[in-house]
Amino acid sequence: MRRSLRAPDVDKLVEDACAGQLRAVSRLLSLVEEGVPDLPRITAALAERPGHAHVIGLTGAPGVGKSTSASALVDAYRRRGARVAVLAVDPSSPLSGGALLGDRVRMQEHAGDRGVFVRSMASRGQLGGLSRATPQALRVLDAAGFDVVLLETVGVGQSEVSVAGMADTTLVLLAPGLGDGVQAAKAGLLEVADVFVVNKADTPGAEQVVRDLRRMLSLDHRRGGERWRTPVLKTNAVDHEGYDEVLEAVDRHVAWSATTGEIEHRRTRRAGEELDALVRAAVTRRLAGLRGGEAFRRMAAEVAGGRSDPYSAADRLIGSLLS
Repeated sequence: MRRSLRAPDVDKLVEDACAGQLRAVSRLLSLVEEGVPDLPRITAALAERPGHAHVIGLTGAPGVGKSTSASALVDAYRRRGARVAVLAVDPSSPLSGGALLGDRVRMQEHAGDRGVFVRSMASRGQLGGLSRATPQALRVLDAAGFDVVLLETVGVGQSEVSVAGMADTTLVLLAPGLGDGVQAAKAGLLEVADVFVVNKADTPGAEQVVRDLRRMLSLDHRRGGERWRTPVLKTNAVDHEGYDEVLEAVDRHVAWSATTGEIEHRRTRRAGEELDALVRAAVTRRLAGLRGGEAFRRMAAEVAGGRSDPYSAADRLIGSLLS
């Protein structure tokens, strides 16, 4: 059974998290991921303490070096003095539903740094590689005062599109030897990438991937007005090479987003998608309760007996849901 906290306990936990206490941040994230009954109160308390975090989505196919790249990005941001959180959405264990890749095996070089917080979150089978709890988790990390939040996805299916819906800036990682970069770009990446990062730049084929991507981008005329020109950068995550240039590209994107209003547009769209998901979940819960009730059984019997048609019966049931 999902646990419930007393209101003062919730308020104290949020207060401690917003004061930068990492134990409280971790506890809040656990409650968010579990979907406890206190979640509306937690969310309301967090909304009163908005932060200034810039969310950077990090995605790409398995094997491109996302976790190593995340570690290199953390290192580059820490040299600037920024507080960084990493939210790594991992595949779920089919038995427990928990993340298969835990916090302990990630970014061990940052383990003693109080300015870095790393958390794995199980995708729990969610289509697109992100967890249902991701929006709330990002809200927790924002309120906790982090300057940058790196959102790393499992890199399968529609994860690239999903992370773009959550991020202020999306980095799409590619690497030579893992398939045709141009074909990858055709698979929807041109639309979501704010920065292309070709990792493992010291391996054969890296220059060709860069050339192919730049050629594809030069032919992309879909974005009009003050369009963002997506850069293609080379890195070597193992040696942390090329990440100062990546940060400079992110800085330019932040400035462009603020000037054009793109950042506000993305965050409004993100909030709309979150609202849509919450409404759908609430309706689904009420429908589940309705299905076990007498009214539903009576309607089903009327349809089966020809005394009502399915559409009219469905309209009446929907009316009872909304009343």
